[in-house]
Amino acid sequence: MFGKKPLQQLIEELRNDKHITFWHEIEEQEASIVPFPNLMDDRIKQALHKRGIEGIYTHQASSFDAVLKGENIVAVTPTASGKTFCYNLPVIQRHLNRSNSRALYIFPTKALAQDQKSEINEFIDDMEVNINSYTYDGDTPANIRQVVRKAGHIVITNPDMLHSAILPHHTKWISLFENLETIVIDELHTYRGVFGSHVANVIRRLKRICRYYGSNPTFICTSATIANPKELCSELTGERYIKLIDNNGAPKGKKHFVLYNPPIVNKQLNIRKPSTKVVNEIAARFLKEKIQTIVFSRSRVSVEIILSHLQELVKGELNKKSIRGYRGGYLPNQRREIERNLRNGETVGVVSTNALELGVDIGQLQVCVMNGYPGSIASSWQQAGRAGRRKDESIVIMVANSNPLDQYLFQHPEFFFEGSPETARINKDNLIILVDHLKCAAYELPFERGETFDGTEIEEILEYLTEERVLHEQRNKWYWMNDAFPAHNISLRSAAQENVIIIDQSQVEKHRVIGEMDTFSALTLLHDEAIYLHEGTQFQVEYLDWDEKKAYVREVDVEYFTDANLAVQLKVLEIDKEQTYRECVLQYGDMMVTAMATIFKKIKLETFENIGSGQIHLPEQELHTNGIALTFTSEMFLKMEEKTLEQMLMGLSHVLQHVACVRVMCDKNDLHAVPEVKAIHSEKPTVFLYDRYPGGIGLSDSVFKQFNDILNDSEDFIRRCPCEDGCPSCIGIAGVTSPINEKESMKKIVLNAITSVLS
Repeated sequence: MFGKKPLQQLIEELRNDKHITFWHEIEEQEASIVPFPNLMDDRIKQALHKRGIEGIYTHQASSFDAVLKGENIVAVTPTASGKTFCYNLPVIQRHLNRSNSRALYIFPTKALAQDQKSEINEFIDDMEVNINSYTYDGDTPANIRQVVRKAGHIVITNPDMLHSAILPHHTKWISLFENLETIVIDELHTYRGVFGSHVANVIRRLKRICRYYGSNPTFICTSATIANPKELCSELTGERYIKLIDNNGAPKGKKHFVLYNPPIVNKQLNIRKPSTKVVNEIAARFLKEKIQTIVFSRSRVSVEIILSHLQELVKGELNKKSIRGYRGGYLPNQRREIERNLRNGETVGVVSTNALELGVDIGQLQVCVMNGYPGSIASSWQQAGRAGRRKDESIVIMVANSNPLDQYLFQHPEFFFEGSPETARINKDNLIILVDHLKCAAYELPFERGETFDGTEIEEILEYLTEERVLHEQRNKWYWMNDAFPAHNISLRSAAQENVIIIDQSQVEKHRVIGEMDTFSALTLLHDEAIYLHEGTQFQVEYLDWDEKKAYVREVDVEYFTDANLAVQLKVLEIDKEQTYRECVLQYGDMMVTAMATIFKKIKLETFENIGSGQIHLPEQELHTNGIALTFTSEMFLKMEEKTLEQMLMGLSHVLQHVACVRVMCDKNDLHAVPEVKAIHSEKPTVFLYDRYPGGIGLSDSVFKQFNDILNDSEDFIRRCPCEDGCPSCIGIAGVTSPINEKESMKKIVLNAITSVLS
């Protein structure tokens, strides 16, 4: 399906574009194939022969051997390297060895679970054996659920369903738990931060129930490239010994990875040509030649904008059905049809949110265009892996936005291509999260005195819950004593105990709950008139009923997002660690954050212009968390006017927040920065960075450990920014100079502050 120009010619034409800031080539790699393992059943070998497979990749063979020895493994290989066989082959072999053997597959999304169910069922059909594989999620009909519970040899589910529907009703799942030999956790890297901390506690509860029924399952985890797969796998599963499988034997075609920075259209503010326009122009070049292309964009609205513009640009060469959108909000049937058409080549182009980033099979594409940095190096490589999924040459083009995160990475391509990938962090002993899951675990099975929660001492917490009349102690056992069912009130996506329920009222006759959010986040994300994104779909908050903790939303399609201002005050409660510099001191510890949402801005998606604002009327909230405080000596700024000092601290906190987020692998909403001219704890100029989750999840602790690197990176980032006096991309403010010396720009003042700390 090629047009006039082959891919290689278009790649060479692109090399001459002056806006390409970096061109990285990954050489092709031959497959490393080994014979079928001796312990592999002939029926599995026959099914592989039917597919034309005469041997398996080295990493698949290593996984098979390790699992059959009873070892816990984490397989870390690139996208499209055949990780599915790393778990399907040993799981099927175990069932053939023992017909009562059961396996539980946990996938982060329903779409991925459905895709994997189809794949394993096709393989079982080729083997002509009786192995029952079922999905168990919110869409499973009631009459099928009983069949799954009784007869499912392989049960495929997601963490939310395991938490709220399987574990609390374990007495209905006796045949699963008594015979559970293998637990598969796919896309391990997605379980980080608050979500990962919750899921680690769900796994603790799962293992506790397995022990009760006499089983001791092996864990098989798969992950995209992260810095600490063994550590994350061990933290998540609670297993001390994990074998790392990273001897990738899958073939790779030659891949070009290109960083493209759009031209500057406003030099003073360092604003560039909108990335969506550049993405359209680049993608259209390939689509006009009928070269299969995928475009990734972060929001539903940008997906739809790019899709409509692309369809217009190529309407002479391709019909509308040849270019499709793919995002949350599409019906499952529609998604399956798009996936099918991509595999058979009927669809030439697809514009997607990160919904297609995870391992859903969409066949082989040759070009991937990213509208902005996806937010993490792991996500970027997952998306890049969608192009050149076998031996053919492919190209990946990442187009930068004007925002600080993108510009930082484009100035430091070595960080992206040569640096180690991000470290994924969880904190499963976060007190708020832990207490929630101890309630769920007590409902499932009573706790005995002296029992730990997979190694964590919990008696103090159980005694506290007894005082609160949540548990009842009798004969050295703690029992759940409430009529309520705890798992229903606990979201795996939040660390707060009281959540705001989000209700979609787009259809007058049918209101539906689409999500929930912790109260602290709701201040800035669910206030009246806020634009809330759910699975890529835009909703406007019509009314936030704070007393009842309900937000009523309606679906909209607008070209802006909202950003709320928080008036924040911080108190340092306890200092755990301290590091002294010449002009300042860095401290890490417990903090109390008092926040009040004041106003919100409407910001245009393409240009980041402010196009409107409004007032927010919500009560003050408190958050107990962890954070760092960078406190300067009073003498350092004696000659500086208070207004200038305030702007300098704002600029410094802006750049530190964005650079720190890259370093610790988190979204900029997870780690907040607050400047204070006179902090309460020291009465000195201070910049705070804190985890924006109750109890903290370890982000600011990581910032403390890497602070010298973050300062050096921040200095380098500001110096490399092409603006003259400061801009939204580097220090967050533009064109501000010192009232004493007009030649001294705010950019220079912020740089001087960083230099003085480092010297």
